[in-house]
Amino acid sequence: MAKNNVLAIVLAGGEGKRLMPLTQDRAKPAVPFGGHFRLIDFALSNIVNSGYLKVVVLTQYKSHSLDRHVTKTWYTSPLLGNFIAPVPAQQRRGPHWYLGSADAIYQSLNIVDDERPDYIVIIGADNIYRMDFSQMVQHHIDSGLPATVAGIRQPIELAPALGVIDAVDGHVKHFHEKPAHAEGLADDPTKVLASMGNYVFTTDALVNALRVDGADDSSKHDMGGDIIPWFVERGECGVYDFKDNDVPGSTDRDRDYWRDVGTLDAYYEANMDLISVHPVFNLYNRAWPTMTMIDGALPPAKFVYGAERSRMGHAVDSFVSPGVIISGGEVYHSIVSPNTYIHSWAQVTDSVLLHGSRIGRHAVVSKAILDKHVEVHEGASIGLDRDRDLERGFTVTDSGITIVPKGSVVTR
Repeated sequence: MAKNNVLAIVLAGGEGKRLMPLTQDRAKPAVPFGGHFRLIDFALSNIVNSGYLKVVVLTQYKSHSLDRHVTKTWYTSPLLGNFIAPVPAQQRRGPHWYLGSADAIYQSLNIVDDERPDYIVIIGADNIYRMDFSQMVQHHIDSGLPATVAGIRQPIELAPALGVIDAVDGHVKHFHEKPAHAEGLADDPTKVLASMGNYVFTTDALVNALRVDGADDSSKHDMGGDIIPWFVERGECGVYDFKDNDVPGSTDRDRDYWRDVGTLDAYYEANMDLISVHPVFNLYNRAWPTMTMIDGALPPAKFVYGAERSRMGHAVDSFVSPGVIISGGEVYHSIVSPNTYIHSWAQVTDSVLLHGSRIGRHAVVSKAILDKHVEVHEGASIGLDRDRDLERGFTVTDSGITIVPKGSVVTR
């Protein structure tokens, strides 16, 4: 019953300032990830695999590529009333854009009125994980509470950057936004239960809360900062522990994986998680696939020049996407996105190359993220000299990852 009466709302309007320059001209959920995916593909794959095919994606910031990706990739047959549709900010509540995540939903209540769901699932569009939301919805129904927030166990030292849940017998008693000091869980004092930013609501209760919040000029109109605390104060918010979610095909190693890729270092580390020998996030789980649309015109990846060892085109411990040509170059522990060309004697190590990059002969790319269509000239290097990278206007993170903006030409 729950699956037939659920509307899923994906919040995809975030600006993603901490991911600059990758979000220079695209929304954060549209950032490529893992070769040929985009961040939003993980959220939508979870929703669809959970059995929900009435989905709206609320967009706002630099949304053209995101809207295009959702429209071209995630179309469904309307015959059975299914849809996965991007919905831009519409200024239905006045001449302003979204004031926060709650306001985004408040301004989109016309969709709720049209669909009349019994329950609403609300999730973010830019985290990497697997989750069967139908299990959370059933937990919500069984609890009899109007609101449920998903919680995930995180190290207590991360509490100052998280929303921390204090729950007793499945009820959220307190919700602490980014506390300076937090108490660990009773069964594991080294962990706290943090909000994942995923929610289930009984529709009438959510609509009422959004209308109350919309009339409150002192509110920041945020789901985690205002709506959830509103339900908590009334004793009407439950918690669903992510550790109880059993996704088909998951292993003990990857079943609790969740990564917030809100920073450049986190984005880089999450990409690297994919290519370990025994990955902590396994994209080869066919029982719960992560889906996207790959350009059908792309040929297979090609590796050429193997006759002489100094000019051997090869890749190890890496993802290599369709359309890639490794022509006498070397790729190690890296992710290479579609239509990338790596010339002879070039070396790419510990890096993420987005679509259409060109790496010239004898060039070296190390511990770097190259946005789309970056051209690295013959003999040039990236990631070997921090000061040189900064002089060229590249971003270098605290951990030493160099990020090269889209369309850059890198000379010696």
